[in-house]
Amino acid sequence: MSYIPRLRTHYKDTVIPKLMEQFGYKSIMQVPKIVKVSINQGLGDATGDKKIIDNAVNEMSTITGQKAVPTIARTSISNFKLREFMPIGVKVTLRSDRMFEFLDRLITVSLPRVRDFKGINDKSFDGRGNYTMGVTEQIIFPEIDIDKISKIQGMDVTFVTTAKTDAEALALLKEMGLPFKNQKN
Repeated sequence: MSYIPRLRTHYKDTVIPKLMEQFGYKSIMQVPKIVKVSINQGLGDATGDKKIIDNAVNEMSTITGQKAVPTIARTSISNFKLREFMPIGVKVTLRSDRMFEFLDRLITVSLPRVRDFKGINDKSFDGRGNYTMGVTEQIIFPEIDIDKISKIQGMDVTFVTTAKTDAEALALLKEMGLPFKNQKN
């Protein structure tokens, strides 16, 4: 028997029936699901020091469990001392089991370690069912050793779903366990 991530079984057993009841889907195939999680880290200081990119690749690979890829500048901008094809960031795209494992660690371990955490904002949807949140410090992840950090960097985490509307995506992510703020209108 092979290993199945905890959140994958939670999605199949709990989330699908709740969303089918809430939105009145006729088939399981209509229920939205998370397709991928994309983690991006922009490093503006990388134009001056090449080791920043190497450190960021190692940290991102440690956090996600998958090899990170440097992002390359498309154009030259002289005011920023940026040349074309210069590495300026790091990205990782997670799918399938690694995505569910990262999501589980993010929800249960990393987000509660954020200082003064009251929940994540529910206004960061793009209109097509995708959600992006910013993480201000990479040290909230337990895989990172604080003593080996040269500089605290933030990152963007994007959840790409098959939901048609933001309301469906919000319901999906809430049922998956993302701690959204309680909005009182």
